[in-house]
Amino acid sequence: MATSNPSSRFTKAVAAEEQQFPPPLIGALLRMPWDSVQRHMLERLHEHGFADFDAAYLTVFQYPGPEGARPSDLATRLRTSKQALNYLLGELERLGYLERRADPDDRRSKRVALTQRGRAAISVIREAVSDIEATWAQQLGSKRFAQLRKLLLDLNQLA
Repeated sequence: MATSNPSSRFTKAVAAEEQQFPPPLIGALLRMPWDSVQRHMLERLHEHGFADFDAAYLTVFQYPGPEGARPSDLATRLRTSKQALNYLLGELERLGYLERRADPDDRRSKRVALTQRGRAAISVIREAVSDIEATWAQQLGSKRFAQLRKLLLDLNQLA
């Protein structure tokens, strides 16, 4: 009676999975490291006392940040609806991360102003991302990480 080789079964299973899920395209390859960065930022925020900070709020705090922006302009920049952004801004305001203040140039409009708590959260976020960058530079080697960074900067110039 012939027995099945476990290694052979594994190889066939991997081949079947590769047929079902072809290699990821560039969008997925960019998203997967971003997911890792996001998880690290949230972990670090929670460790530093920002337990109420949710993943959805990272959208508002992404570079270059919301400071001084009009909500309508911020919604456009973040490619989200004004309603969705205003909901997030309301939550962040309620939690003490930012305020919406009257625009000195147009009293009918508002501008986003970070509070001390919001600036502290951004500091923790930047520290977390710096740590990820250092880890990746160590894992990839400083030369390859510098190349990755340069290529991403180049792509951003083209976008």
